[in-house]
Amino acid sequence: MKLLKSIAFAAALIATPALAQTQLSIATGGTGGVYYPMGGGLAEIINKHVEGYNATAEVTGASVENMGLIATGDADLAIGLADTVQQAYSGTGRFDGQQLPMIRAIGSLYANMVQIVTLADSDVKSIEDIPGKRVSVGAPGSGTEVNTKTLLDANGISFDDFTVERLNFNETADALNNGDIDVGFWSVGAPTSSILNLATTNDIRMIPLTQAQIDAAVGQDSVMAPLALPAGVYNNVSEETPTIGVPNVLVVSSEMDEDAVYEITKAMYENIKELQAVHPAANETTVAFTMAATPVPLHPGAIRYFEEIGAEIPAKLRQ
Repeated sequence: MKLLKSIAFAAALIATPALAQTQLSIATGGTGGVYYPMGGGLAEIINKHVEGYNATAEVTGASVENMGLIATGDADLAIGLADTVQQAYSGTGRFDGQQLPMIRAIGSLYANMVQIVTLADSDVKSIEDIPGKRVSVGAPGSGTEVNTKTLLDANGISFDDFTVERLNFNETADALNNGDIDVGFWSVGAPTSSILNLATTNDIRMIPLTQAQIDAAVGQDSVMAPLALPAGVYNNVSEETPTIGVPNVLVVSSEMDEDAVYEITKAMYENIKELQAVHPAANETTVAFTMAATPVPLHPGAIRYFEEIGAEIPAKLRQ
């Protein structure tokens, strides 16, 4: 009798269907940047700590494309540069005439640094030397392309002044290695794998910005801020490199379920060490950074979590 009961119990367990999980797509960037590992780390946190959801990080063209994926519902969460996110929300810049008012933030993750790389024997010493050269400005639809254009336009340099290549991070590193381009732009957290790999096979030089060049860029886009790439981050880069940076924002649609966003926000901030173990850029992922750096309103689910922990939320993030 006990055997029959055990068999019946086991059969019932087998017959009981597993609880269905809601699939979430996280739009990131290329595999040679920081978005993809950060998105993968966030997916793991969701899978471990948010019941009923299964998340996957997706390779994309990064910031501009990611905002479109949120708008169409082809991604549930996305990472984007703050200036791109702001442009999408307000219908300006790259999004002129195609405003995406459904964009909402969960929080700001870390700051990208504009990293301008050439080989050590190059005659390009400043962005003033870029006209006439072959330059990768970032993948089409990426935040790197947006940041590069803002920086150069602010300093009187047009994309018409040089040969433009629109390559992702790994392609840019390969093109520098092969001599197919003279300069590559990255807007990414430091260090990033594609530059690290390039610097192991080549002597590289980081092109610094002058204070006047930084001031011009910040004057054109207030989301940008002066930053410095520390010495020693990459092989043979022995001096600090003055540059500019832009925060990265984790966004969702305003239509996403409030309870789901609350649980995701709570899981990310309360298990942030797991994300920091994936990439050191997550050391910047704090509630304070979110309140200071986020350019668009927070999702109500995120607001609920921040209120729960007693965070002071600026009025502009409650709209």
